[in-house]
Amino acid sequence: MISVKNLYKSFGERVVLHDISTDFKVGESNLIIGMSGSGKTVLMKCLVGLFKPESGQVLFNERDMVSMNEQEQSSIRQDIGMVFQGSALFDSLTVQENVIFPLDMYTNMSLGEKIERANFCLQRVNLENVNNLYPSEISGGMKKRVAIARAIANNPKYLFCDEPNSGLDPRTAAVIDELISEITKEYNITTIINTHDMNSVLQIGDNVAFIYQGNLWWRGDKHSICETDNPELLEFLNASELTKRLIK
Repeated sequence: MISVKNLYKSFGERVVLHDISTDFKVGESNLIIGMSGSGKTVLMKCLVGLFKPESGQVLFNERDMVSMNEQEQSSIRQDIGMVFQGSALFDSLTVQENVIFPLDMYTNMSLGEKIERANFCLQRVNLENVNNLYPSEISGGMKKRVAIARAIANNPKYLFCDEPNSGLDPRTAAVIDELISEITKEYNITTIINTHDMNSVLQIGDNVAFIYQGNLWWRGDKHSICETDNPELLEFLNASELTKRLIK
């Protein structure tokens, strides 16, 4: 589990996160939603240690990322898998080499063991016979699945996904959502997803945190979100035709 306690983050005189306290649960899909500029991306970057907050704690199973030095933070990062918004695959590496990359960084596996692990991860995301292809030779949906395979290659305890459905058609986006949810439960991972896609919220939102102007404004799940009477959350939901119809 990841626990955030009284987190504040500023840039100069502008306070971006105000006293955020929440938990992200193990084995569940924890979604962060909010309008552009609300602070949800800053929150995720604080969670993974890319931004240092002015005060507060980010506890990875009681280990505080904020108070750690760089070497101590590195020990936690070895347990983190990351799916970036644009997949962030290395264009000069094959699919297999992309998946092996975190194993090169954090393990002493032999080449044969790395290839075996890469094959397992690619099969888990339903990709076969693509090992020797380059990112430019596969579709956007396949790139996302390669990114997920790379993120789970090192058996992470924590999985962070930044807008994993960005640029995908609705059907492919639903497949990616379901895949992330399945992997989260199968491997008992603490998964945190930064998204604006309400289809994702309604499909896999085990826990949903709504960030509004840097504040944690609402918490719930995919079942309770359409029953909210929170005016700011309702305004956000009504921007989506899908949730607008469900609320009505």
